[in-house]
Amino acid sequence: MNDEEIRRVLGLLYQDDTLRTFASLVLGHPGGHSPEALRKLAAGGLAACDESGNWHATPERFRDLLRSRAEPAAQLSQEERVLRTFLVDGRLTTLTMRRDKRLVLLRYIARVFEPGVRYPEKDVDVALRAFHDDHAALRRYLVDEGLLSREDNVYWRSGGPVEI
Repeated sequence: MNDEEIRRVLGLLYQDDTLRTFASLVLGHPGGHSPEALRKLAAGGLAACDESGNWHATPERFRDLLRSRAEPAAQLSQEERVLRTFLVDGRLTTLTMRRDKRLVLLRYIARVFEPGVRYPEKDVDVALRAFHDDHAALRRYLVDEGLLSREDNVYWRSGGPVEI
């Protein structure tokens, strides 16, 4: 479907007679429709007549037009799918998930900590609170998975991917 076809369909809704007729068909009001408006709507794919001579709206035409213009969905990596599923507005939706998915999220979160920098526990908690209210559980997961190391309430990044 091309842009001209979309303009033609939208143009039908700009005209008072076809707009009123289409609205009436959508609302299920029978009869009293202008034959010219019905013909125009049928030509644009917005109305159809059944074998009994009854007219009905075909609003699925809009869906078809939208689909024809939609960009193909980008193929997401497994990591991107996990991040989109469990991070909403930068915050974790849950901590209870399969280990493989939790590792993807933990590796992502570990990037907040600069390699070679030592952080007091309160700074780690502040950073992790941005991701989830249960910052202690996040901290524990990061240590257990070897992404952060800890000694005397001081933490440092000890694993995970490093941006170059």
